[in-house]
Amino acid sequence: MIKRYLPFSRPPGLQSPFVRIAPTPSRYLKSTVTYVPPQAWSKMSAPLPLTPDLSNTRPQRRQHDGNSSRNQKRRRLERAPKPVKEGGAEEVLQADISSLMSTLGLTQPEVPSSAQDLPPEFSEIELTIKTLSSTGDGLAEHNGRIYVVPFSIPGDVVTAKVIRHTTTHSITDFLSVKSPSQDRDNSLIGCKYFSTCSGCQFQMLPYAKQLEHKRNVIQKAYDSFSNLDPKLLPGIGDTVGSPLQYGYRTKLTPHFDGPRRGGFKTGDPTPDIGFMVKGRRQVLDIEDCPIGTDILREGIKTARKYVEENLHTYKRGATILLRESTTRRLREEGEAGNTKWVEEKECITDNNAQTTEYIGDYKFVNPAGAFFQNNNSILPAFTDYVRSKLHYPVLTTSPDGTRTITSTPPKYLVDAYCGSGLFSIICGKDLTGVIGVDIAADSIAYASSNAAANNIENARFIAGNAEKIFESIDFPGTETSVVVDPPRKGCDKLFLDQLLEFKPKRVVYVSCNVHTQARDLGYILSGKGGGYRVDEIRGFDFFPQTHHVEGVATLTWVGEEGIANLLEEANDKSGDLL
Repeated sequence: MIKRYLPFSRPPGLQSPFVRIAPTPSRYLKSTVTYVPPQAWSKMSAPLPLTPDLSNTRPQRRQHDGNSSRNQKRRRLERAPKPVKEGGAEEVLQADISSLMSTLGLTQPEVPSSAQDLPPEFSEIELTIKTLSSTGDGLAEHNGRIYVVPFSIPGDVVTAKVIRHTTTHSITDFLSVKSPSQDRDNSLIGCKYFSTCSGCQFQMLPYAKQLEHKRNVIQKAYDSFSNLDPKLLPGIGDTVGSPLQYGYRTKLTPHFDGPRRGGFKTGDPTPDIGFMVKGRRQVLDIEDCPIGTDILREGIKTARKYVEENLHTYKRGATILLRESTTRRLREEGEAGNTKWVEEKECITDNNAQTTEYIGDYKFVNPAGAFFQNNNSILPAFTDYVRSKLHYPVLTTSPDGTRTITSTPPKYLVDAYCGSGLFSIICGKDLTGVIGVDIAADSIAYASSNAAANNIENARFIAGNAEKIFESIDFPGTETSVVVDPPRKGCDKLFLDQLLEFKPKRVVYVSCNVHTQARDLGYILSGKGGGYRVDEIRGFDFFPQTHHVEGVATLTWVGEEGIANLLEEANDKSGDLL
């Protein structure tokens, strides 16, 4: 495999050949790093303007995972978050804590007037881990109190440091394992930063156990966030694993902090460059990241060296984009290898540059800074699954009275939140018509270009809010399937109401946040008289070694009568067609 890098040499008259640091409106917003290609140097007389990271253009505070001690003056005991089902980390953790307390027969504590009966902050405590939270932390019980312990698994007896207390639980730092769980296998750990870096949670857990845990995460999400009778839901399917458990991630964004006042000066020490320390607002210096692809692991080293040599050109901290791009060429006669194509990898560092990804025979070009799935190894199986689930079941009766279920492809496909056209192109090639919609006009432009590059002639793309998607669609709902792939916040009620009015025959809901997915399915099944049946819910592991799981839920419109009752009488038990 051939690997190459964009050149990092410095052009005359430019402050930095590699980056432009955009001014940040808030101390919590990570600065943007932009690569300037050599062919543009001769045309430049001034620094580039602000180049937003298209994957996240709004100012964002750094993620708070629930384990951080923000300052010494903070109240020792804090009130629990309000029970608003938005699927955030704190809310999900609280749901898991409440579930464990119920299992153990513990009562929800009132707000105590003091913390005298609790271990002092920063004292050490021995804990036995009872269960794993959906956020990837171990949960332990001690003297009727729940403790959150990172980097631990059920059965571990650990030593932890108490960081702070809230009304319902206490936050700790992991120190050591006193007695390991039978499931713990430290020989599996592939990164020297594990148990300090906040990126991974499960490197000590066998992969089969990781997949089992992620299935349980989806189950708990529907138990706590859907408000549905369990009888209305199928059993959660087994989580589909990633072919690669390390070396899979095609995008990394290490960063570093700058001085509080003024920029870096010549002779200043190089700041820590990497990812956040677990539970702290502190950057951990990272020289390598084993879950990244080979080209990105080399890219980290190159980027670190560049920052070190050019530190004085930075006015503040920065986030460095490292994105893999692939070029394919036909393998020459006699060239070693057993595949038709030779793939050449490149590390892209410019948010506005283009990257190329291949999913099977399909080619996708995107802005490097835009969102695209970060694990190419699982994408073929994932997209094949989604495509198969867009087919809907049809009940037929033979002359002898035997009823069977057959899988029928839709005539039309609506791709909500379509991005650069992933599902429209891969799932809609053989359909009569496809419409993709996305709020970002540049995504629509790339979707149209990608469709043309893949010889897709039946698709059109519309720039606009997904909440208004059905206003301009003339497809008949009875012959249409809809794929929904919203951001982490899930779908707005306005969109869901329009979906229910449109009544597509099949809905495949893809989500990177199974908790908001569960909430939305609860609304769909109870909204406007219902009419949808959930046929299957299954997870896909796009991010091995972490707590994240992608959920796919398949729904079929059956109406008040429809085929709902007839399915129970069907002689063919081909549930896999649903």
